[in-house]
Amino acid sequence: MQHFILGFIVAAVIIVPTAVFFLRKKRPGYSEPPEESSEQLENLSKLTGVMAHEIKNPLSTIKVNLKLTAEDLGNPDINESDAINKELIDRKFSRASRKIAVIQKEADRLEQILDGFLRYMDRTELQLESMDVNELVSDMADFYSPQGQSHSITIRQGLADTPLVCNIDTDMLKQVLLNLFINAQHAMQDGGELILRTSRQDSHAVIEVSDTGCGVPADKLAPIFDIYYSSRPNGSGLGLPTAKKIIEAHKGTIRVNSEVGRGTSFLIKLPLVSGV
Repeated sequence: MQHFILGFIVAAVIIVPTAVFFLRKKRPGYSEPPEESSEQLENLSKLTGVMAHEIKNPLSTIKVNLKLTAEDLGNPDINESDAINKELIDRKFSRASRKIAVIQKEADRLEQILDGFLRYMDRTELQLESMDVNELVSDMADFYSPQGQSHSITIRQGLADTPLVCNIDTDMLKQVLLNLFINAQHAMQDGGELILRTSRQDSHAVIEVSDTGCGVPADKLAPIFDIYYSSRPNGSGLGLPTAKKIIEAHKGTIRVNSEVGRGTSFLIKLPLVSGV
């Protein structure tokens, strides 16, 4: 438990200063002093990356030991002579098991936060290859389909008739699309439609990911790509900022439109390979 609490403290030490750093730079009227350079930001990135990796090691040990302890509590070795106290022992084990379940959940959440943090702080070095965006979207629709069906979500596709070839990092673009699919899933708690479209617009390929979910209120739409902003109680606030960072690394753009009660649509534009 002490190591668990320490993990949360160290994580806060890492995340809070970084968030403050970004927010301070975005503050209206803020002027960057000469000593606050891109080199400082790079050093901060390296430091937080190393510390986050260090936290993950004891965190893995915590998770393994919690699992073993939960198994022990689930199968207590009680002799017949202890039968009279069995009800009391059962209650104690039940309370302990519930506490361990809570700790396990929070340990999982801390791990997710750190994973998201590391992805966001990554330098986003692209491994580019020429690929038809239609193929990428179709592959991701097939990959997500079983999960969508389990949540009563119907996937509809309207892909361009001609190839839309872009230089992309396939793995990173898949990460972006999967994040958008999961966001749509959260917005459609009672099921709905996930609509995927592709098209060509001048020299860009366009990917549109839409849902028929609850939609996002106007006051929550503006900061949707801001780091650590999330409209969900348990959201990390890093999924969409990371997606935006990846798209911009591809020299593309991503924007969002939403209407409460009707759904949300994300529009991604990526430069096409010239001459294709």
